[in-house]
Formats: sequence, C-alpha cells, structure tokens
Amino acid sequence: MATPSHGKRPTSSATLKPRFRLPSSPSGRHNSLGLSLSKGCPFLADTGDKGSPSTSSGQTVSGAAVTGDSNLYALIASAAAEAGDKPALVESGAVRLRYGELDGEVGRRAAALTAAGAQPGDRILVQVEKSVENVLLDLASLRAGLVYVPLNTAYTAAELGYFIGDAEPAVIVCDPAKEPAIAPLRGDAALLTLDGDSGGSLPDVVAATGETSAIVPRDTDDLAAILYTSGTTGRSKGAMLSHGNLSSNALVLQDYWHWQQSDVLIHALPIYHVHGLFVALHLALLGGSTMLFHKGFDADAVLADMAQGTVLMGVPTFYVRLAAHPGLTRETSANMRLFISGSAPLLEATFAEFAEKTGQRILERYGMTEAGMITSNPYDGERIAGTVGFPLPGVEARVTDESGAEVPRGEPGVLEIKGPNLFKGYWKKPDKTAEDMRADGFFVTGDISTMDAEGRVAIVGRAKDLIIAGGLNIYPKEIELAIDDVPGVGESAVVGVPHPDLGEGVVAVVTRTDPALDETAILDAIAGQLARFKQPRKIVFVDTLPRNAMGKVQKAKLRDDYGDLFA
Repeated sequence: MATPSHGKRPTSSATLKPRFRLPSSPSGRHNSLGLSLSKGCPFLADTGDKGSPSTSSGQTVSGAAVTGDSNLYALIASAAAEAGDKPALVESGAVRLRYGELDGEVGRRAAALTAAGAQPGDRILVQVEKSVENVLLDLASLRAGLVYVPLNTAYTAAELGYFIGDAEPAVIVCDPAKEPAIAPLRGDAALLTLDGDSGGSLPDVVAATGETSAIVPRDTDDLAAILYTSGTTGRSKGAMLSHGNLSSNALVLQDYWHWQQSDVLIHALPIYHVHGLFVALHLALLGGSTMLFHKGFDADAVLADMAQGTVLMGVPTFYVRLAAHPGLTRETSANMRLFISGSAPLLEATFAEFAEKTGQRILERYGMTEAGMITSNPYDGERIAGTVGFPLPGVEARVTDESGAEVPRGEPGVLEIKGPNLFKGYWKKPDKTAEDMRADGFFVTGDISTMDAEGRVAIVGRAKDLIIAGGLNIYPKEIELAIDDVPGVGESAVVGVPHPDLGEGVVAVVTRTDPALDETAILDAIAGQLARFKQPRKIVFVDTLPRNAMGKVQKAKLRDDYGDLFA
C-alpha cells in the first residue's frame, strides 16, 4: 500500500488555504521558539503590520485585479499587498525592493514581455545572472501567463542551441556578453539582454513600454514553467510544471515548515532550478517575508547574515563549508530557527558536526525537478540523519521492485510518487512521459529508496546513474559522448565518487588509442561543449573498462575502485 502524507501532521492538501497572514512577531519580540526575529535587523525596524490591506478576491493591487483564479502570481500579489511597505529583497544591506513596489514593477515587466511579442502560453527562455531584475522577470512571466524556462548560467552556446530549438521560445533573455553567440540561434524569438547588475536591453524595453498589465487568468493545469533535466541518453528533457503544481507545493511547505511573515530568509541559491526558484524564492514571497539576497554562496557573508536571518535553504556544500568555518557557533547562529538542506544527499558526518557547533539539527528534504518537494523531515519531531523524512501532505509514495510491486518495508526498491505537485509530463516527449508513469498515476523516480514502518524515506542510490555535485544534477552519458568524440579516445565511463566539498566529484575513466593523449588535452577538447560543473575533476586512464557477462560497463566497480580519489 502506498504511504500517504505523514500522519503526525494532520494537515492535508485538500484543506490547505493560502496563509498570507501567519503569526508574526513585532520588532524585537520572539517567536514560539524563543528566537529573536528582527534583532539587529535595521531594515525591519520600521515595518510592522501597520497599514496592511485586506486581500480578498477581486481586490485591486497596483491597478491589477487579484481575481482569485489559479495563476500563482495572483497569490503572490495578494501576499505582497498584505506585507505593505515591508522589504522584500535586501542586498548588501540595502533594500532593493519593497512589497509595496512589487506588483507595479512586475506589471510593467509583464507588459514589456507582451510588447516584445510573447502571448499567454508562449515560452520565455532565460539565461541570466542572479539579480533582483531576474526575480521580477520570473514573476512577470507568471503574471503574463507565459511559460518560464530558466537555464543554468554555465551552459555553453553549443548546449543552448538544443534548448532554444526544443523550447521554441517567443522571447529569449540572456546576458549581454552572450548575445553575439545566441543571436544566430534565436530563430523567430525576440532577444533581450539582462546583466547581473540589472542592466541591458530588457530594462530599456520596460521603460519604453511604460505600461502595466493585468494578471492573465490561468487554470491549475496551465503551464507555468519548463525546467530541463538531463536524461541518461544525454538529451535533456523539459519537465512541464503547472500553476497548480507550483502553488500546491509552496502552500504545503509554508504550513509544514511553519513559515511566518516575520521570517527572514537567507537566499544564496541560484534561481534557475527548483530549490532556489520555486522553493526558496516563491515560498518567501508567498509568506510576505524578507529575503537577504546573495549572488552566490559565501560562507563569511552568510554567517554574518545569521544575526538577522531566521531561515537558510542550502545544498550540502553550504553546510560543509559553514561547519568548517571557525565563526559558526551556537551564539552566531542563535537567531536562526531553521536550516534546510536538499538537492543532494547530506552526509551524516556533516549533519552531526553542524548540530554540535550550532545546537540545531538540519532539516533534510527530498525533491526533484518533476515534482518539486516530495518528502521532508518533520519540523516538529525527530530529524534523522541519512533520511529525507515523510511524504508531504497530499503526496503518496511507495517503494517497488522492477515489476512495480511494492517491496516489504525496509527493503530497497524504486521510489514512486503521486500528488498535486507531480508535473504534467516531458515537453514534446510523450513516449518518455508514458515510460516513467504507472497506469494508476504514480511516477517512477528512478531513485533507489527504503521506507521504514512509520513511512520515513531514505534515498540509498540512484538507478539512473545521476551524479549530484554541489547540488547540481549531472548525467554521465552527456559527458561520455563528448569525451568519446575526442581524437585518441577509445571509450569512456563517467561516475560520481565521494567529494569532501561537493558531495560527489565527476571522474572519467578512459581508454585511449593514442598513448600520448593526456588529461589536459581531453579537458581542453570538451571545454566548449560542456558547462564547467559537468567537466571531470579527474580523468583516469585504463587499458580496458570492466564489463559484466552481458558486456555492460560495471560502473559500480568503478565507483568502488576510485571511491577514495578525492579523500
């Protein structure tokens, strides 16, 4: 029998309502955990709940009606109205955006995208550096009824050609430095630019348009985003996520993690993947919470922000580096109420070391591009190292064998899930969608898992050979194809092995037909084809690759043979 959401928290997705006014603490007061939520936080000193308007359906927010339909942005606009003049985004100590400004700024950008030729349902493909303008662009896409397609900033022009051809966007937004390379690939798409300092042609178009636009009504099944996730064949698949997928997941997490309007999120994640965009960013916006916005992760800067922050979402690499920082103590982290880890397995040693230094246990959760967040260790209750907790409210999970039959509790098998967060399929790949879906609506994740008697899930392996380095997904096949094309290479096999900083490091095991071929020559040859985070950190040369009786490369043996390469 599939395990439904964890019974220790009785809330169900069917009864959840948007909670834009969660219990908050006045300036200088403490929440129920005894944590100061605004002590030493000067930009919050003048922002109580004064003047917060009601947010009933149909209210006008900056000239645009909040219709109460299923557009995720309508919920965010209501939360912004509730938060009043409170800071939304703070960067380097300066308030960059207040909630009272958000709806007007987003409306102008939505109008600019429409003026550029984008119509509801069209794709907008975005590859830009993290910035406040990037946040507004995501929200403008939602408001205009577009389908947001964010891409990792490390992707090369060769990789972008595939994404542009597959997504067929109406608008492309890229960094000005990449415009010459992308222009020949754009087809009929309008091409706009945006740099990390919020400059470029996009702000110029916004200024020239000088208009705002209403929120475009959307149904729950209408697409809000397509996120590309690599496949073992080396071809990326676009996971189609609807407004209903994103809103249901965010509202469940808002309740499950006890989100408060007075929370201050330290945001140091990228905003081109689920964790940084749909979980961290959208959850904070729906809560009307302030974000301390970082371009990237810097342990010194994040540690300094703990004096005024209350929540940090990060990948295991964040916590490895923080735990190693001499400045991390119980005193310096005392204002924080919640540390969340995901996107890659958190080592038990890191969990223990962090708890020893801070007195707080990291909350580990599990999710994927196709479903957002799926399981979570409890907020109230025991957080166990090496596990990812229970299925979230509204999510069903089961562990099965190769035939699809459920395995006994405690036995390993493939995790299958079902719920309102589950994606609508792979973009233009109905056969692949059908391959990964059961007849009863369960999605086969490909992750090898166990489930105990209480329903707690542990991820013990990955059936699809996925490598996760620094929280980023890497599929070996794509790297192998690039290496195998290098003159002098016989064949290659790519695996991930433990890495003390990144979680996993990419290792390529290579046979060669040219004895003079070395590691540098291979890395130079593939540099223009693969993003830096995908490129091997070590290349090992061997005479032959190990194979089983069926001729399949034994990657498990390679992982064992080179498991201590980065030790």
